[in-house]
Amino acid sequence: MMYVLFPLLLGVILFGFGTAHSQEPGLATYQETAQILVDKTISQDIKSSITLQSTSVQEIKIPPELEKKIREDGRIGAVILTNEDRCVLGVVDESCVMINIKRNPEDTNFLEIQQSAKDISSMYIDQINNTFDINSEFHSVFVHSQDDTNALLDTSGVVSGGGTISAVYTMPVESTDSMYEKISSILLPREIRESGGFYDVAKNLSFHENAKMTFSIIPINNNSLLQLKVNVDYDGAATDVMQINPSEYLRADLLQRSGYFSAGFYPLNSLLQVVILSPEPVMIYDVKGKILETQEVEGDLVPMSVLEAGWVFDPQEGQKVQGMWIFGKESTISGDMLQFSIGTEEITVDKPQVQFDESVLVPIIIAGAAAAAAIFYLKGYKKSHK
Repeated sequence: MMYVLFPLLLGVILFGFGTAHSQEPGLATYQETAQILVDKTISQDIKSSITLQSTSVQEIKIPPELEKKIREDGRIGAVILTNEDRCVLGVVDESCVMINIKRNPEDTNFLEIQQSAKDISSMYIDQINNTFDINSEFHSVFVHSQDDTNALLDTSGVVSGGGTISAVYTMPVESTDSMYEKISSILLPREIRESGGFYDVAKNLSFHENAKMTFSIIPINNNSLLQLKVNVDYDGAATDVMQINPSEYLRADLLQRSGYFSAGFYPLNSLLQVVILSPEPVMIYDVKGKILETQEVEGDLVPMSVLEAGWVFDPQEGQKVQGMWIFGKESTISGDMLQFSIGTEEITVDKPQVQFDESVLVPIIIAGAAAAAAIFYLKGYKKSHK
């Protein structure tokens, strides 16, 4: 299932190209991604999000000793800080810290599972509280029997899938704009905060009445995936929508890349991903921006060049369609150039199609877009420039 494997892929291939020539595309550790999910299948909602992520503790500044301790523990699957409503069953109108723990096979009943989770989480909670200047207190141990929290937080099964054990700590709920301002000032160096880009979009999005914030630490191999995310649910907005206008849901007439990347050429470190889930097959048409030429490489559709700005749609028809906007050499894109329509009309452009598993109709985690960037780089640019 690709939505579980993407973080693992990231841990292997998202590394820095800090010495890249200014005109030679590179892929950096810091990634900014905007995502629009149009769910016409179940919720009928449109979800928008901005995620800033890195595998470097210099770019997302958690204490190195805390990151190392969590990563080397072996039992911790993720640490999550969120103000999402009802982070788990029984938590209402409170923000949460969730320390997700892998089950010990020797724990044969709930009391043993609960005690084990409390024992492990208690070794970390004080330092987590100190790091984020919070005062969360133990609430409960929750065993996820389904992926409800997975869908709520828009994360992968490695974070909150069925069977995950969460030691849950709670604290008074805080408005998303206030919480984002505080946590981002702790996590992000001034150089990133003052470089604009998607950070500014997320900051503006945090003032929406339905906005929520999540920060995750996900241990992966020899480092950790660090994700700071702001998301907004537009309830019922997907029901009749046929024209997709990403800027409307991101509340940004202009989408601008972070100036943090100005020292080199990193065209794939700022991405917009749009995913449409539909009970009936749909097609993409009337695309305002350019559609890039693509090639299929080892089962993945990748752009022929990452130097140009435009869309890569893969697939562009079916019950799940998705598009990825690449900035290329451009630093900004106006909202009207990101619009396209969905419907049953014939597609007006001849683009290659790929096969996909129609049963995987799930919200794609934001790490998916970053992994796609790595695929584009390694299978596209690198392959064509050997």
